[in-house]
Amino acid sequence: MAKKLGTRDIVQIALFSALTAVGAFIRAPLPFIPFTLQTFFVALSGALLGSKRGMMAQLLYVAVGLTGVPVFSKGGGIGYVLQPTFGYLIGFIFSAWLTGLLVERLKEARIMNVFACILAGLAVTYLCGVTYLYLMTNLYLKNVMPLGQAIYYGFIVTIGGDLLTLYPASVLVARLKPALRKAGLAGEP
Repeated sequence: MAKKLGTRDIVQIALFSALTAVGAFIRAPLPFIPFTLQTFFVALSGALLGSKRGMMAQLLYVAVGLTGVPVFSKGGGIGYVLQPTFGYLIGFIFSAWLTGLLVERLKEARIMNVFACILAGLAVTYLCGVTYLYLMTNLYLKNVMPLGQAIYYGFIVTIGGDLLTLYPASVLVARLKPALRKAGLAGEP
């Protein structure tokens, strides 16, 4: 039987959803895909809240944006699914889940172990994002974008910034996780 969400769970889910929205507006403009701090907060949501609540935080973020609240880096609304970058938002949901699942299985939250878990989640974000970018640009927008160009703009241009922000995220998680576990606040299955 699934554990019911308590008030604390709901507040934490809402908080990380809001932090992801804030992360969308802390950005550096790049061609096609802006670099934002969203991946930082997606990683933290999975690693600190756990797989289920981390995923719920990202589902809430995407749902709020699709209802029209301008929480995405370029606005909001149901029409956002036609943006070539929407695949990254889909990836956030699965990334938070995978990151959380892997961190939950760690016996000890060491920096490099947490970083490896976060990178696995980031790989999911990029897989969804680059695939969607390629398909939407070629099939919907009818612009020719070779796969190599989609990988270049959707991954290579932005991965450096993500690595620079996600390593500090893993340090933060490694420092916070033991205290959160002791206080009964860690995201555990």
